[in-house]
Amino acid sequence: MTENNNIPQNFYPVLPLRDIVVFPGMIVPLFVGRNRSVEALEYALEKKTKLILVTQRNAAQDDPKPEDLYRTGVLVNILQLLKLPDGTVKVLIEGISRIELNYYIENPSFFEAAVFNIAESPTKPEEVEPLLRSVVLSFENYVKLNKKIPYELISNIQKISNPSLVADTIATHLVLKLPEKQSLLETIDLNKRLEKLIEYTEREIDVLNTERKIRSRVRNQMEKTQKEYYLNEQMKAIKKELGDEEEKNELKDLEEKIKNTKFSKEAEDKAKQEFKKLKMMSPMSAEAGIVRNYLETLVSLPWGITTSVNKNISKAEKSLDEDHYGLEKVKERIVEYLAVLQRSKEMKGTIICLVGPPGVGKTSLAKS
Repeated sequence: MTENNNIPQNFYPVLPLRDIVVFPGMIVPLFVGRNRSVEALEYALEKKTKLILVTQRNAAQDDPKPEDLYRTGVLVNILQLLKLPDGTVKVLIEGISRIELNYYIENPSFFEAAVFNIAESPTKPEEVEPLLRSVVLSFENYVKLNKKIPYELISNIQKISNPSLVADTIATHLVLKLPEKQSLLETIDLNKRLEKLIEYTEREIDVLNTERKIRSRVRNQMEKTQKEYYLNEQMKAIKKELGDEEEKNELKDLEEKIKNTKFSKEAEDKAKQEFKKLKMMSPMSAEAGIVRNYLETLVSLPWGITTSVNKNISKAEKSLDEDHYGLEKVKERIVEYLAVLQRSKEMKGTIICLVGPPGVGKTSLAKS
């Protein structure tokens, strides 16, 4: 930075901040651990001078250079300093005014810089008042959603007569990214600063509202899951009291059969779905019996087992005649089917439908 001899300047030690922006009028506790920063504090305390706080552009940088620091900072008073056993220093500071760093002085122990105070441009009350009301109203809505900020802060802000101090107090308590807070510190024009605050506050309100909706949705889903678990446990307890251990064993056997059966993908999904439904039903219900029979039939089918078709026409005729008397048309149709099957190599998926009242021989014909 270049020296400007036309502007009154003062020289103060500089304390770089990692992840915080301090505003004028704020009383903030800081924990300081870097050697150069501790020496700057001790020097300021010994000489009874003020201290400059300026934020680093990159918080992860352990040994920042002057070019790694923002140019606008805040001049502060040291209210209290306490050295902790681990070598860290806890300091309580009070922000006084915005300053701009003009140039740094060579000092091997700590940063020291020449600064000049930044004077705020005059404002018209008729322009500031509406903006100020909007900012306070937006911040009040923000505090209602953000439970980490005490609601008493609103009444404290309403008692402040200095509009600039109101803006800086709100900026301190808003959860913003570091560059956004630094931007507010660098905005000298009060009207523009208030407009930025309204924009940032309304954006954070939208974020908090979205988070609240998500939390509510998740909570409702958790409550539903917990309710289902509780009801299932109740059903288990009731079944146990009623002595339904045998029912439990039967269900377990059926579940093992389903696991061991080589279903197709569609059949496996359907079997699992029906079994889950069966577990939720009362064993005494009629629907439970239907579902159980369905599953028993499903697992009894020869899934994954294939056999070759016997195409011997003479043997088929002999078998049908030995097992059945009469039924000439039906036996003739079966033989015709086998003959066509023997002639056509591409015939797949065809079936014979045997229709008739019980006891006429449909099942025995199929076996034959």
